[in-house]
Amino acid sequence: MMQALRATSSRQLLHVLLALVLAAGLAQPLRAQDAPAQPLAGASGASASTAKAADKAYSSIDLDWRDEQRQRAVPAKLYWPEPDAGKPAANGVPLVVFSHGIGGSRNGYSYLGSFWASHGVASLHVQHVGSDRGLWMGNPLGLVGRLQGAAREDEALNRVRDVSFALDQLLASDWGQQLDPARIVAAGHSYGANTSLLLSGARISREGQVLPLRDPRIKAAIIISAPPFYGQQDSEAILQGISVPTLHITASEDVIRIPGYFSAAEDRIKVFQATGGPDKALAVFQGGSHSIFTDRAGTGGVALNPRVKAATRELTLAFLHRIFAGERSELSQWPERYRDLLARWEPPRAAD
Repeated sequence: MMQALRATSSRQLLHVLLALVLAAGLAQPLRAQDAPAQPLAGASGASASTAKAADKAYSSIDLDWRDEQRQRAVPAKLYWPEPDAGKPAANGVPLVVFSHGIGGSRNGYSYLGSFWASHGVASLHVQHVGSDRGLWMGNPLGLVGRLQGAAREDEALNRVRDVSFALDQLLASDWGQQLDPARIVAAGHSYGANTSLLLSGARISREGQVLPLRDPRIKAAIIISAPPFYGQQDSEAILQGISVPTLHITASEDVIRIPGYFSAAEDRIKVFQATGGPDKALAVFQGGSHSIFTDRAGTGGVALNPRVKAATRELTLAFLHRIFAGERSELSQWPERYRDLLARWEPPRAAD
């Protein structure tokens, strides 16, 4: 993808990236739910609110970290499950670390973070300041340069380091003392899906050396709408080294079709096929769009959008239960409940 972007003129690049972000549903005005929550008493550097989903409470906590080594802010939002009857989880709390698409923020994909937390799984949504909603702020004349920076390889690598840094900070906190470090999963959409694949073992070589991007704390990955890596044709060379369990989610109309760049829905399937390891699953919803997996309502179809979101929530939770607890029945039963939505389903070969 990046090679294609570099080949365009500045004007073409602006059209390409604007269309990509709009297609992904990530360029949105600040909404009421994006406003900072009231500070949580005793939580230094954090703000929090408490909500309920599926009749179970969870906390939503904004965290503002800074990586001094890289001179880079790393904001995040933590969805934290409230223990039943005030009792801590017996074996520690499992965790998903989520990476947003280009132009997004820590407030995105809340339909996933809140759902996971309401079912006992913490979710840390990391914001990548070099490719987040800040792209839309400042002098409009500088927008092209900001978009070019978001597409550069150094930003792609910084996104990986953002996640690892945020994970370091969380594990060193009071919340970290309650987490189970053996049950950590990476997840992401679009650009964030690429970030999650790099954290999970995708291999990028420069000058004959493999870049040290794999985070060994990541035990599995949820990959939503992943585009090809860096515009390269041979995804297998990059992805074959992944050995952790992966769940790939896309839609039959998950297409990027914009001036100067085209990525067919089949590209998402190619990423799945190139990913290493037998323990991988693929769900392809019928219809939809690239942006149907964001928080936006109506994209990909007003009636279809909420159904795909509900199915995605249940599928990811079933995958997490399988990874965390060896519970296989949820994942095996899921396609029967959503048969009418599915264009394709491939269960993990190691599932049964």
